Amino acid sequence: MLSIEKKILRKVEHTLITRRMVQAGDTVLVGVSGGPDSVALVHIMLDLSPKFSFKVAIAHLNHDLRRDESARDEAFVVSLAEQLNLPVHVERLDVRRHQKKFRLSLEEAARQVRYRFYDAIASKFGYEKIALGHHSDDNAELILMYLLRGSGPLGLSGIPPLRDARIIRPLMDIKRTEILDYIAAKSLDCVVDSSNRDSQYLRNRVRNRLLPQLKAEYNPKLVESLNRMASILDAEERWIESLIQPIFEKVIVFEKQGRIGFDIEQLNQQNIAVRRRLIRNAILKVKGDLRRMAFVHVEGAVKLAQKAAASGALDLPDRIRIYRHNDVLTISREAQNLRHVPGAPLVSAAPDYEYRISKTGEIDIKEADLKIRFSEVTQKHTSDWHPPGQGARNVYFDMDKIRFPLVIRNFRPGDRFSPLGMTGRQKLSKFFIDHKVSRAERKKCPILLSRNEIIWVVGHRLDNAVKIGPQTCRILKAEVWLA
Repeated sequence: MLSIEKKILRKVEHTLITRRMVQAGDTVLVGVSGGPDSVALVHIMLDLSPKFSFKVAIAHLNHDLRRDESARDEAFVVSLAEQLNLPVHVERLDVRRHQKKFRLSLEEAARQVRYRFYDAIASKFGYEKIALGHHSDDNAELILMYLLRGSGPLGLSGIPPLRDARIIRPLMDIKRTEILDYIAAKSLDCVVDSSNRDSQYLRNRVRNRLLPQLKAEYNPKLVESLNRMASILDAEERWIESLIQPIFEKVIVFEKQGRIGFDIEQLNQQNIAVRRRLIRNAILKVKGDLRRMAFVHVEGAVKLAQKAAASGALDLPDRIRIYRHNDVLTISREAQNLRHVPGAPLVSAAPDYEYRISKTGEIDIKEADLKIRFSEVTQKHTSDWHPPGQGARNVYFDMDKIRFPLVIRNFRPGDRFSPLGMTGRQKLSKFFIDHKVSRAERKKCPILLSRNEIIWVVGHRLDNAVKIGPQTCRILKAEVWLA
């Protein structure tokens, strides 16, 4: 019977060959965080390097998010590189600054900074491939997350084992348990990231709660099933895209750096599924990826092309502007912040949205890149509560003054409320102007209503009608964080 080390090496060797991940003479930069997955990966790649004739180096980014832990991880990776006699590239970058500058979730900011670091090191030192430690459980978790968000086939096709012929994921056919067995069998040291236990992050909740429950109660081979589904969808997605490309070339009227124009009449003649794919592909071409692009954004562009008006525009995340002028719909990525870009008046900074909340729990507001969790708490648990509504992450309502179902939607003309701490009612539009909230942000800002009355302008102010007082018995807590 094969040992776990030989079994893993054979599976990874098969992955490298069948997916054509490496060639003789390649230099491979392995991203190493210090955790079990990346530590196993660098050892496996080093063991296989003589057979495939490639060289290995290590890259480590210190995100500087966990203070002493981050410094510990960096020191561990440097020591590991010395033990293995491998070149190592280490850098410390300010992820929180990047997060604030581009208004991203912490996870997305860290991902962007990390990939830019890998790309920069690979380009500077001539590494042909960048190897990352994602495995089949990671893929299953991501598929579940996309499924919960209502993603289409592209999202459900999961993590690509090979991307842009440069980023490779040799462990994609390996399970987490196999990696841990490999680490134990070889008595390898590694570090543990404490943030992996933080239930604030959706991925951790999927990993630590949802996936184990689904495996225990519904399908013990769920990881394998989800990865098989992803493989099927990936193949079908590539086939469909081959059919879309000739239509794309027929419908475009121009394509230049950062800008693509569609013939609106030709576009509107296509099936709705084809129109969505054409617009999505145009965004992908001008942006380079589809991150932060949701179905609602693509649908907004479809509706813009259908409108009778000869002009209009739609602003999307990451400086993507979609605008129509007469018979042409243009998708562009602007060089500067969209609020400074001259152009046609906006149709909307974001499409309208509305959600009903029938009970306490969590809601993901994709259009505003926010999540809100509602829970009932008792008076004794709110000893640290302060007058909420000044952009606070946690806010509290007198639960007896509201009634489910609640409605959460974006701003509509004519909205009024009574801001906490003020007397009388005020137009929400004036409140936004007084507090210097941009037009784009006004359109996205979630508004919470009970019985058709505004009770909370999320991130800004509660309404006086639901504030907590001396007679409050039941309290509704709302927690907000970036999606």
